[in-house]
Amino acid sequence: MGGSRRLENMNPDVDPRQSPKSRAEAEKSAFGGTQVLFRAFLLSALGSFFVFSLNVNYVWLSAILTVASVALGIVVLVRAVKYKHSKIVLFGTISGLVVSAIMCLLILTTSLFFKQVSTYQDCARSALTETAKSQCLADLENSMPGPLR
Repeated sequence: MGGSRRLENMNPDVDPRQSPKSRAEAEKSAFGGTQVLFRAFLLSALGSFFVFSLNVNYVWLSAILTVASVALGIVVLVRAVKYKHSKIVLFGTISGLVVSAIMCLLILTTSLFFKQVSTYQDCARSALTETAKSQCLADLENSMPGPLR
């Protein structure tokens, strides 16, 4: 046992003999991977929102995209902290995770009251005047269970 027991000697990812050129290439590669994951994360988070707003009948697709965005967001957040990427990546990831959390609540609520929300959406689509839209909203409120009115 002639080796040093210091922490940097126990880390298999860091080679003290690694040249600065290969270290820079590794950092560039890690940043490139994080960028690809970040783009996929933003695409899935925005896709989830747009699919949800398109039609309530696609709530299942929105749920799948939201789960994917949460998983990708966590991976990007860990990579951004681990590799000390720019603050904009960190800020964008945290903001996207907040949006994904809100989407989770919206999807859960819509799933619980699917019939009422679907009826409201159909009514609001066919409503041409503000009076008709307010009537659709009143019908939605009346169709909800008592404590939620």
